[in-house]
Amino acid sequence: MVKFNRFKLDNGLRVIVHEDNTTPMAVLNILYDVGARDEDPDQTGFAHLFEHLMFGGSVNIPHYDGPLQRVGGENNAFTSNDITNYYITLPSTNLETAFWLESDRMLSLAFSEKSLEVQRNVVIEEFKQRYLNQPYGDVWLRLRPLVYKNHPYQWATIGKTIKHIEDAKIEDVKAFFKKHYNPQNAIMVVGGNVKTEEVKRLAEKWFGPIPAGEKYNRNLPQEAPQQEERREIVTAKVPLNDVYIAFQMEGRMDKSYHIIELMSDILSRGNSSRLYKSLVKDKPLFSEVHAYITGSMDKGMFVLEGKPLEGISIEQAEASLWQELEKIKTEEVPADELTKVKNKTESTMVFSEMSLLDKAMNLANYELMGDAEELNHETEKFLAVTSAQIKEEANKLFRKENSSTLIYLAEGVEEPKEVVTD
Repeated sequence: MVKFNRFKLDNGLRVIVHEDNTTPMAVLNILYDVGARDEDPDQTGFAHLFEHLMFGGSVNIPHYDGPLQRVGGENNAFTSNDITNYYITLPSTNLETAFWLESDRMLSLAFSEKSLEVQRNVVIEEFKQRYLNQPYGDVWLRLRPLVYKNHPYQWATIGKTIKHIEDAKIEDVKAFFKKHYNPQNAIMVVGGNVKTEEVKRLAEKWFGPIPAGEKYNRNLPQEAPQQEERREIVTAKVPLNDVYIAFQMEGRMDKSYHIIELMSDILSRGNSSRLYKSLVKDKPLFSEVHAYITGSMDKGMFVLEGKPLEGISIEQAEASLWQELEKIKTEEVPADELTKVKNKTESTMVFSEMSLLDKAMNLANYELMGDAEELNHETEKFLAVTSAQIKEEANKLFRKENSSTLIYLAEGVEEPKEVVTD
């Protein structure tokens, strides 16, 4: 049970306080309700570019890291298709430094051609290294547009193309900041050795004067249900063939979410999971195989991925994955198997409540989804899932016409001609 207090400033900033006097530390986490899905299709990669720009200094604080390091603090950030999240951890006695730093860059980020040029080059380099020059690095650049035809999830957080980052103009960057980085589009969580009254005082002092900004009303094109099987085959400089099968699933707030997450664990969590036992250990067809979900706010993806062993044809590899899916569609998961997976999920939830930073991030996320209090009911939602519900969701999800398959063929490796059967 994570206890917290909450209040809201006049400018719309939502603040959550989690008091924990078992630690000398404090964390200040700011979640901005903006991700890659909020970008213009012709100007993608901006949310992620901002994650870098936000560390380039603000009008009154030219060097963000310096003052923080002097008071024993650390900071970082991440961007997803749904959110951008910034966090600072530091000794609680120096909490005001975190308020000073975060409020100044929310109020007045330092926009300069030089800062933009520096961070643009950093992002372009990241695009090349992580997405273009690495084996399988472009998987999300290929898989997303295969699965999504209307929704802006069709591009990765890095953006559709390097050109969008290269062409980013200072006025476009300023407009994106003005639209999304304001108090009413943010949730701040302060946790650790802090008192709610003191957090309230600091929030009013440092964030209270910041103008609310215009309210951003999200109105994105939604993805229609998929009605046909989609496929793409790529020959690339990769060490092994690789198979990805993605299925459209409902978004994070849908009642099916907890059922489907447990289903991915049954298939692929640990060495006792179905895919590992069946396809890696007992009947070795793959060197590795995984099932996972994207957990997106809007329509998400359930992804199966496996690297077939040498001598195993793509057809055989694909057929074996579908066989495992057929099993979960036709037979209810035995009670002991389901209990084991639920126990693992419960221990993960308990473990995430031990880390101050995890708690702060989780509170912000659940507040974004409607109510931070829901964090305290998450475990019971997983524990309530039944075998019958899993079977029902499996039959909705795992249909050929709801599948998008991406295959990497390793250059120079001859594909086995025969499909080997038992």
